[in-house]
Amino acid sequence: MDKLLSECGIASRKESAKAVRAGIVSVNSVIAKRTDMQVDPEKDIILYDSRRVVWREFVYLMLNKPDGYVSATEDTRDPVVTELLPEEYRKMGVFPCGRLDKHTLGLMLLTNDGQLSHRLLSPRRHVTKSYAFCVKFPLSDADVAQLEAGVDIGGYMTKPCTLALTGEREGVISITEGKYHQIKLMMETVHNQITYLERRSFGPLVLDPDLDRGEWRELSPEEIEALRQA
Repeated sequence: MDKLLSECGIASRKESAKAVRAGIVSVNSVIAKRTDMQVDPEKDIILYDSRRVVWREFVYLMLNKPDGYVSATEDTRDPVVTELLPEEYRKMGVFPCGRLDKHTLGLMLLTNDGQLSHRLLSPRRHVTKSYAFCVKFPLSDADVAQLEAGVDIGGYMTKPCTLALTGEREGVISITEGKYHQIKLMMETVHNQITYLERRSFGPLVLDPDLDRGEWRELSPEEIEALRQA
C-alpha cells in the first residue's frame, strides 16, 4: 500500500506510515493497520483522508508556460515549470518533454512517461512543432524562402520548415527539430531578431485556449493516444 501511495504522488512511505497511525487510510471500508499490506489498485477501494486513490502508471499534462520559467525540474537561479504543478504530480516524477527557452511561452508537455517522451523528441520521428513569432524587422519573401529551405546555424544546416506570415513582422513557423535557440538563430541568419515566441502545437497536441499563462490540465485519453500515434 505504501508503494501505491508513493507512486500516485499522494504520500511518501514515511508519510504513509503517519497516515496509517492516524487512522485516515482505509481499504474496502476497513481502516488500514499496516503500510505494507497487499492491495490491488484495480479492485480494492482505497481511501486516503477520505480521498479515493486511483493508481496511474503515467500522467500527461499540458501547461501554458509563462515567461521567466526554466524547462527543468530544478534550477539554482530561476523558477522551473514543475513548480507550477501541485506537489502530487512532482512526487510522481513528471518532467518537461523537451525544452522551451526561458522567455519562450506556450505549450509544454509534462509527463513521467520516459519512453513516450524519447519517441516524441527523437530526430527520426520528425514530430512537428509550431510557434507564433514576432521579429524586429519586416521579413521579405526572400527571407521566408531562405528560412524554409534551411539555413546554417553555427555549422548545422536546419531541415526544411514552413513559415506563414500574418503580418510584416509576425507569423507562424513550423519545424521538426529542436536545436538550442533554433528559431532565434534561424532569424539571425536573415539579419533579424525574435521579439516574441510562443509554441502553439507539439505534434497533434494544440495549446488549449482556455489555459491562461501558468495554468495546466491533464490530457484527455484522445490526446494521449494521438501523441502515441505521432
